[in-house]
Amino acid sequence: MSKRTPEPVYTTAIGVGRLIFGALRLKPIVTGAEHLPATGGAVLAITHFGYMDFALTEWMVWHRNRRRIRFMAKKGAFDKPVVGWLLRGMRHISVDMKAGGEAYSQAITALRAGELLGVFPEAGVNRSFTVRDLKTGTVRMADEARVPIIPIAVWGGHRLLTKGRKPSLAEARNVPIRFAIGAPFTPDAGQDVRQRTMALRASMQALLDEAQASYPENGTGLWWQPAHLGGTAPTPEEAAVAEAERQRRKAAEAEGKAR
Repeated sequence: MSKRTPEPVYTTAIGVGRLIFGALRLKPIVTGAEHLPATGGAVLAITHFGYMDFALTEWMVWHRNRRRIRFMAKKGAFDKPVVGWLLRGMRHISVDMKAGGEAYSQAITALRAGELLGVFPEAGVNRSFTVRDLKTGTVRMADEARVPIIPIAVWGGHRLLTKGRKPSLAEARNVPIRFAIGAPFTPDAGQDVRQRTMALRASMQALLDEAQASYPENGTGLWWQPAHLGGTAPTPEEAAVAEAERQRRKAAEAEGKAR
Protein backbone atom coordinates (compact mmCIF):
# COMPACT_ATOMS: atom_id res chain seq x y z
CA MET A 1 0.00 0.00 0.00
CA SER A 2 1.28 3.48 -0.83
CA LYS A 3 2.41 5.58 2.06
CA ARG A 4 0.28 8.40 0.60
CA THR A 5 -3.00 6.51 0.94
CA PRO A 6 -5.13 8.55 3.37
CA GLU A 7 -5.42 7.08 6.86
CA PRO A 8 -7.10 9.71 9.04
CA VAL A 9 -6.80 7.80 12.31
CA TYR A 10 -3.08 7.20 11.86
CA THR A 11 -2.45 10.79 10.72
CA THR A 12 -4.38 12.16 13.69
CA ALA A 13 -2.51 9.90 16.13
CA ILE A 14 0.83 11.04 14.69
CA GLY A 15 -0.26 14.66 15.03
CA VAL A 16 -1.30 14.19 18.65
CA GLY A 17 1.96 12.41 19.40
CA ARG A 18 3.97 15.23 17.87
CA LEU A 19 2.08 17.76 20.00
CA ILE A 20 2.67 15.78 23.20
CA PHE A 21 6.33 15.08 22.51
CA GLY A 22 6.80 18.71 21.48
CA ALA A 23 5.14 19.95 24.67
CA LEU A 24 7.47 17.70 26.69
CA ARG A 25 10.41 19.13 24.71
CA LEU A 26 11.82 15.71 23.99
CA LYS A 27 15.17 15.78 22.23
CA PRO A 28 15.50 13.13 19.49
CA ILE A 29 19.05 12.09 18.57
CA VAL A 30 19.19 9.72 15.59
CA THR A 31 22.07 7.85 13.99
CA GLY A 32 21.80 5.36 11.14
CA ALA A 33 18.60 6.87 9.70
CA GLU A 34 19.90 6.07 6.21
CA HIS A 35 19.14 2.40 6.95
CA LEU A 36 15.39 3.07 7.10
CA PRO A 37 13.94 1.98 3.73
CA ALA A 38 12.03 4.64 1.79
CA THR A 39 9.85 1.96 0.17
CA GLY A 40 9.11 -1.73 0.47
CA GLY A 41 8.49 -4.10 3.34
CA ALA A 42 10.83 -4.49 6.31
CA VAL A 43 10.71 -5.70 9.90
CA LEU A 44 11.81 -3.11 12.48
CA ALA A 45 13.26 -5.06 15.44
CA ILE A 46 13.14 -2.65 18.39
CA THR A 47 14.46 -2.78 21.94
CA HIS A 48 11.72 -2.57 24.56
CA PHE A 49 12.37 -0.76 27.83
CA GLY A 50 9.32 1.51 28.05
CA TYR A 51 5.66 1.60 27.04
CA MET A 52 6.20 4.58 24.72
CA ASP A 53 8.86 2.93 22.57
CA PHE A 54 6.36 2.16 19.80
CA ALA A 55 5.03 5.75 19.66
CA LEU A 56 8.53 7.22 19.77
CA THR A 57 9.65 4.98 16.91
CA GLU A 58 6.58 5.95 14.88
CA TRP A 59 7.39 9.60 15.58
CA MET A 60 10.98 9.20 14.44
CA VAL A 61 10.17 7.22 11.27
CA TRP A 62 7.33 9.56 10.29
CA HIS A 63 9.65 12.54 10.63
CA ARG A 64 12.27 10.76 8.52
CA ASN A 65 10.22 9.59 5.53
CA ARG A 66 6.48 9.78 6.37
CA ARG A 67 6.13 6.00 6.47
CA ARG A 68 3.68 4.23 8.74
CA ILE A 69 4.57 1.29 10.97
CA ARG A 70 2.18 -1.59 11.68
CA PHE A 71 2.93 -2.86 15.17
CA MET A 72 2.12 -6.29 16.54
CA ALA A 73 0.38 -5.75 19.91
CA LYS A 74 -1.15 -8.06 22.49
CA LYS A 75 -4.84 -8.84 22.07
CA GLY A 76 -5.59 -7.40 25.51
CA ALA A 77 -4.81 -3.91 24.23
CA PHE A 78 -7.26 -4.35 21.35
CA ASP A 79 -9.98 -5.38 23.82
CA LYS A 80 -9.89 -1.97 25.54
CA PRO A 81 -12.61 0.37 24.14
CA VAL A 82 -10.67 3.51 23.15
CA VAL A 83 -7.21 1.98 22.77
CA GLY A 84 -8.59 -0.89 20.70
CA TRP A 85 -10.39 1.51 18.36
CA LEU A 86 -7.15 3.43 17.82
CA LEU A 87 -5.10 0.28 17.23
CA ARG A 88 -7.57 -1.05 14.68
CA GLY A 89 -7.81 2.36 13.00
CA MET A 90 -4.03 2.44 12.66
CA ARG A 91 -4.10 -1.12 11.23
CA HIS A 92 -1.87 -2.60 13.89
CA ILE A 93 -1.98 -6.39 14.31
CA SER A 94 -3.61 -8.11 17.29
CA VAL A 95 -1.62 -10.99 18.77
CA ASP A 96 -3.38 -13.69 20.76
CA MET A 97 -0.56 -15.21 22.82
CA LYS A 98 -2.42 -18.55 22.96
CA ALA A 99 -2.99 -18.74 19.20
CA GLY A 100 -0.56 -16.59 17.26
CA GLY A 101 -1.03 -18.16 13.83
CA GLU A 102 -3.53 -15.56 12.61
CA ALA A 103 -1.31 -12.64 13.65
CA TYR A 104 1.70 -14.27 11.97
CA SER A 105 -0.28 -14.66 8.74
CA GLN A 106 -1.42 -11.02 8.86
CA ALA A 107 2.16 -9.89 9.45
CA ILE A 108 3.45 -11.81 6.42
CA THR A 109 0.66 -10.34 4.27
CA ALA A 110 1.52 -6.81 5.43
CA LEU A 111 5.23 -7.28 4.75
CA ARG A 112 4.61 -8.66 1.27
CA ALA A 113 2.37 -5.65 0.59
CA GLY A 114 5.33 -3.38 1.30
CA GLU A 115 4.52 -2.37 4.88
CA LEU A 116 6.91 -1.63 7.73
CA LEU A 117 6.24 -4.04 10.59
CA GLY A 118 7.30 -3.06 14.11
CA VAL A 119 8.14 -5.87 16.54
CA PHE A 120 9.70 -6.17 19.99
CA PRO A 121 11.61 -9.47 19.75
CA GLU A 122 12.13 -9.66 23.53
CA ALA A 123 8.34 -10.04 23.90
CA GLY A 124 7.83 -7.64 26.78
CA VAL A 125 9.25 -4.61 28.56
CA ASN A 126 12.69 -5.39 30.01
CA ARG A 127 13.42 -3.71 33.34
CA SER A 128 17.15 -4.51 33.31
CA PHE A 129 17.65 -2.18 30.31
CA THR A 130 19.78 -4.76 28.51
CA VAL A 131 18.74 -6.93 25.57
CA ARG A 132 17.31 -10.30 26.61
CA ASP A 133 17.25 -13.45 24.49
CA LEU A 134 14.98 -12.91 21.48
CA LYS A 135 12.09 -14.94 20.15
CA THR A 136 12.76 -16.46 16.73
CA GLY A 137 9.55 -15.12 15.16
CA THR A 138 11.19 -11.94 13.88
CA VAL A 139 13.71 -13.83 11.77
CA ARG A 140 11.14 -16.37 10.60
CA MET A 141 8.73 -13.64 9.43
CA ALA A 142 11.45 -11.77 7.55
CA ASP A 143 12.66 -14.97 5.88
CA GLU A 144 9.16 -16.00 4.79
CA ALA A 145 8.24 -12.55 3.48
CA ARG A 146 11.71 -12.07 1.93
CA VAL A 147 12.25 -8.65 3.53
CA PRO A 148 15.14 -7.21 5.57
CA ILE A 149 15.25 -6.74 9.34
CA ILE A 150 16.25 -3.28 10.57
CA PRO A 151 17.53 -3.40 14.20
CA ILE A 152 16.75 -0.31 16.28
CA ALA A 153 17.80 0.63 19.82
CA VAL A 154 15.67 3.24 21.60
CA TRP A 155 17.23 4.72 24.71
CA GLY A 156 15.57 7.28 26.97
CA GLY A 157 11.96 6.45 26.17
CA HIS A 158 11.68 4.38 29.35
CA ARG A 159 12.15 7.58 31.34
CA LEU A 160 8.65 8.63 30.20
CA LEU A 161 6.73 5.48 31.12
CA THR A 162 7.93 2.01 32.05
CA LYS A 163 7.04 -1.06 34.06
CA GLY A 164 7.05 -0.83 37.84
CA ARG A 165 7.49 2.94 38.09
CA LYS A 166 4.90 5.69 38.49
CA PRO A 167 5.23 8.25 35.67
CA SER A 168 6.24 11.80 36.53
CA LEU A 169 5.56 14.80 34.31
CA ALA A 170 8.56 16.60 35.76
CA GLU A 171 10.87 13.67 34.94
CA ALA A 172 9.47 13.41 31.41
CA ARG A 173 10.34 16.95 30.34
CA ASN A 174 13.42 17.66 28.21
CA VAL A 175 14.42 13.98 28.03
CA PRO A 176 16.89 13.06 25.27
CA ILE A 177 15.58 10.16 23.16
CA ARG A 178 18.43 8.31 21.48
CA PHE A 179 17.72 6.19 18.39
CA ALA A 180 20.51 3.98 17.02
CA ILE A 181 19.53 2.26 13.75
CA GLY A 182 21.60 -0.59 12.40
CA ALA A 183 22.36 -1.95 8.94
CA PRO A 184 19.70 -4.31 7.59
CA PHE A 185 19.81 -8.06 8.02
CA THR A 186 18.85 -9.63 4.68
CA PRO A 187 16.69 -12.76 4.59
CA ASP A 188 18.46 -16.08 4.16
CA ALA A 189 16.28 -19.12 4.66
CA GLY A 190 19.35 -21.34 4.25
CA GLN A 191 20.85 -20.25 7.58
CA ASP A 192 19.85 -21.57 10.99
CA VAL A 193 17.04 -19.46 12.47
CA ARG A 194 18.41 -19.61 16.01
CA GLN A 195 21.88 -18.55 14.91
CA ARG A 196 20.46 -15.61 12.98
CA THR A 197 18.32 -14.67 15.98
CA MET A 198 21.42 -14.69 18.17
CA ALA A 199 23.17 -12.48 15.60
CA LEU A 200 20.21 -10.09 15.64
CA ARG A 201 20.37 -9.92 19.43
CA ALA A 202 24.09 -9.14 19.28
CA SER A 203 23.41 -6.35 16.78
CA MET A 204 20.65 -4.87 18.96
CA GLN A 205 22.87 -5.00 22.06
CA ALA A 206 25.72 -3.31 20.16
CA LEU A 207 23.36 -0.54 19.05
CA LEU A 208 22.13 -0.17 22.62
CA ASP A 209 25.71 0.03 23.89
CA GLU A 210 26.35 2.77 21.32
CA ALA A 211 23.20 4.67 22.32
CA GLN A 212 24.00 4.44 26.04
CA ALA A 213 27.65 5.46 25.57
CA SER A 214 26.70 8.55 23.55
CA TYR A 215 23.70 9.54 25.68
CA PRO A 216 24.06 13.20 26.72
CA GLU A 217 23.06 12.66 30.37
CA ASN A 218 24.92 10.76 33.09
CA GLY A 219 22.73 8.09 34.66
CA THR A 220 25.15 6.93 37.38
CA GLY A 221 23.18 6.08 40.51
CA LEU A 222 19.83 6.62 38.80
CA TRP A 223 16.94 4.20 38.31
CA TRP A 224 16.93 4.47 34.50
CA GLN A 225 20.54 3.36 34.07
CA PRO A 226 21.41 -0.38 33.85
CA ALA A 227 23.37 -1.88 36.73
CA HIS A 228 26.48 -2.62 34.66
CA LEU A 229 26.77 1.11 33.85
CA GLY A 230 26.43 2.23 37.45
CA GLY A 231 22.66 2.62 37.65
CA THR A 232 20.20 1.13 40.13
CA ALA A 233 18.10 -0.84 37.62
CA PRO A 234 17.83 -4.55 38.43
CA THR A 235 20.39 -6.88 36.90
CA PRO A 236 19.16 -9.19 34.12
CA GLU A 237 18.99 -12.03 36.66
CA GLU A 238 17.01 -9.95 39.17
CA ALA A 239 14.67 -8.71 36.45
CA ALA A 240 14.06 -12.29 35.28
CA VAL A 241 13.14 -13.42 38.80
CA ALA A 242 10.79 -10.45 39.26
CA GLU A 243 9.12 -11.07 35.90
CA ALA A 244 8.62 -14.77 36.65
CA GLU A 245 6.96 -13.84 39.94
CA ARG A 246 4.74 -11.28 38.19
CA GLN A 247 3.66 -13.88 35.65
CA ARG A 248 2.94 -16.36 38.46
CA ARG A 249 0.71 -13.84 40.26
CA LYS A 250 -1.03 -12.94 37.03
CA ALA A 251 -1.77 -16.59 36.25
CA ALA A 252 -3.05 -17.16 39.79
CA GLU A 253 -5.38 -14.15 39.51
CA ALA A 254 -6.71 -15.35 36.17
CA GLU A 255 -7.33 -18.82 37.60
CA GLY A 256 -9.16 -17.31 40.58
CA LYS A 257 -11.45 -15.27 38.33
CA ALA A 258 -12.20 -18.34 36.20
CA ARG A 259 -13.51 -20.29 39.16
